[in-house]
Amino acid sequence: MPAVLGRWLLAGLLGLPAALGARSAPPLPPLVLRAAPLPFTPTEFYVAAVLDERADRSAVAWLLPPPAAGGKQQPAQPVDLQGGAQRALQDYVRQSLARNPALRPVTIRLRECQVREAPAAGAPGRVEGRVTLSMAFDWERNGRRIHLTDYRGAARYLRPAAQPGGAEPALRQALAESLGYLHHWINREVNGNAKLATSLRVQATDVTGPAADTLYYSPARPLQLSDFRAAPRPAGRYAASVFPSFAYTAQARTVGGVLQLQLRVQVFVVRSMSWVADDARTAHTLSHEQRHFDLVKLVAERFKRKVVPDSLTLDNYDARMQYQFLQSWWEMNRLQEQYDGETQGGQNEAAQARWNQRVAAELRAFGLSPAP
Repeated sequence: MPAVLGRWLLAGLLGLPAALGARSAPPLPPLVLRAAPLPFTPTEFYVAAVLDERADRSAVAWLLPPPAAGGKQQPAQPVDLQGGAQRALQDYVRQSLARNPALRPVTIRLRECQVREAPAAGAPGRVEGRVTLSMAFDWERNGRRIHLTDYRGAARYLRPAAQPGGAEPALRQALAESLGYLHHWINREVNGNAKLATSLRVQATDVTGPAADTLYYSPARPLQLSDFRAAPRPAGRYAASVFPSFAYTAQARTVGGVLQLQLRVQVFVVRSMSWVADDARTAHTLSHEQRHFDLVKLVAERFKRKVVPDSLTLDNYDARMQYQFLQSWWEMNRLQEQYDGETQGGQNEAAQARWNQRVAAELRAFGLSPAP
């Protein structure tokens, strides 16, 4: 009796895998993306790299195998791209899209790539597939990665339950559409989007007015006593005071891949803050105050020559201009204090004469005619 029982148990155990195999579908093969030349040739970019940044880097697809005998649907199986998502996409792009390394090197960051199949609702014997694709596109400019745009697409397909194979064409089509989106986006944006600029050009102009309370610097229009509109201050160290300063505005626009920076520099005096004592309304006083105005003009001219393409970058030109402006602002204040200190507010005639000569020479070096 024990021998018979042992033979029965052995036969049952040997038959168990066969029974389980009858109930389980064989594993589905990996998805193999087929190369297919795309109907466009990029003229502004090439794909330099593909990065897999998906939060879930497991198999990209869950696919339904053919129904078992009797028509019973088998559960979905995980199916990955052959070689993994990153390698498969790199190979697909390399073989399907023209590559010109002289253009902008674009990096594709894969954020989501999913194919999910399920029995089609209301359609017996059919399987519905859904494809979800999400990407980010960047390019590297001067060693810094610039984010360009994002793409998110979705698609669906129907196939007979007994005929697998709809996932690869649907995913391939979604990838082609994402690359087509990038191609059209760059072509549309290349002439006006600063993200795509490849060079920088600076054009500086001076603001010359007119304005009611503001006198903008002009060699043809030096200071006049009528510009001192504030009430005279009580007797003190100085017989007059003028308040010159400078500022700038910058407007950037991209034309033909060139970031054109329009710099407008203002050197000005605020009339309502400038004053002169009644007993000091002389040519000498006016000349001394004019040198204050000239010194600010000289600082502004040096500032304009600091903010040239060689000193700026496409990625942080604004911050570099702000830095140069602050440096120039401190230079302006230092020069004004030095000038007043050495000339004693214009009372030291020898020092005043030296400053007049120095300022006149520096103005001429910038092609400007000194005021009297």
